[in-house]
Amino acid sequence: MRNSSRGAVDPFIVMDVMEAARQAEEAGRHIIHMEVGQPGTPAPAAARAAVAVAMQDGDPMGYTVALGLPALRQRIARLYGDWYNVDLDPARVVVTPGSSGGFILAFTALFDAGDRVALGAPGYPSYRQILRALDLVPVEVQTSAANRLQPVPADLEGIEYQGLMVASPANPTGTMLDRAAMGALVEAAQARGAAFLSDEIYHGIEYEAKAVTALEISDDVCVINSFSKYFSMTGWRVGWLVVPPAQVRQVERLAQNMFICAPHAAQVAALAAMDATEELQANMAVYAENRRLMIEGLPRAGFDRIAPPDGAFYVYADVSHLTDDSRAFAREILDQAGVAVTPGLDFDPVRGAGTLRFSYARSTEDIAEGLARLERFMAARG
Repeated sequence: MRNSSRGAVDPFIVMDVMEAARQAEEAGRHIIHMEVGQPGTPAPAAARAAVAVAMQDGDPMGYTVALGLPALRQRIARLYGDWYNVDLDPARVVVTPGSSGGFILAFTALFDAGDRVALGAPGYPSYRQILRALDLVPVEVQTSAANRLQPVPADLEGIEYQGLMVASPANPTGTMLDRAAMGALVEAAQARGAAFLSDEIYHGIEYEAKAVTALEISDDVCVINSFSKYFSMTGWRVGWLVVPPAQVRQVERLAQNMFICAPHAAQVAALAAMDATEELQANMAVYAENRRLMIEGLPRAGFDRIAPPDGAFYVYADVSHLTDDSRAFAREILDQAGVAVTPGLDFDPVRGAGTLRFSYARSTEDIAEGLARLERFMAARG
């Protein structure tokens, strides 16, 4: 049986790193995980309890409507009022099977085969791989350190595109767009008649300033978000889209046919998680302390070409003075230091051979131990 050309996408390298780390653990080694963008905490207690109660009460957890549980859509809409002072109609909210399902729905709803979607590099690798699998063309724009590796309108000049995708806070850098920078990009895209998509899955994980949602700038945008990061529900696979009113039915028809609905149990848990403020803020205190340790500890270990992240739980390091093969370097760190980190090639095929991403989403104890191991490794390496 033949393979399709659409399926010939690159692997997600961080998943390969995770597998190598798993094999090392299976062989009896203790590995510190700084590779994966996954909270070390479980879903909030209230979320887990809500599912348990529903199951004990005999809820069959059957299909929901394709757009998601009405109560969850209403609660998500209320979040935009609470966090951003945005009055959002719940009818514009679409609950999705994780942000990944949201990307598939958004890309399929907004673009035709052959359309070009501009992306800032470095950026989340699955953007370009999903686009390619849908016969769309990712157009990666090399961002500059002067702009904290976020795109600016000047980067897009002379480029043909039907869509522009941004992320703030970004993966792998943790940098954010302020209101003026976000507004300039929305204006640039809309002046071209291009769709504007904003990946906001790290909202809530911010340190010194609140992240700006694209919905503060315009209603004619598509926002992608998820319960995976701030709400600590990666494996539950539930996220959401906010789309303009004219796109709701288009997305609904696609969701009906592609997914039927997001997992019912995950939606029940997500609704309860949204009110677990005390527990979620306790998680944030851990991320803040981990960030402090990383900003101090990475330069001490020899990874001194970094910029403090504004949000998320990553530090992106320039290691071009240490290696020209970040994948081999990451493997060396895993084998010799017992620390799993992600090569930058995942995020930037052009410059990523000289970068690494360090995640600090796990416990503070793990982060401190990982930094100590990295310091010993780099000292021995010379």
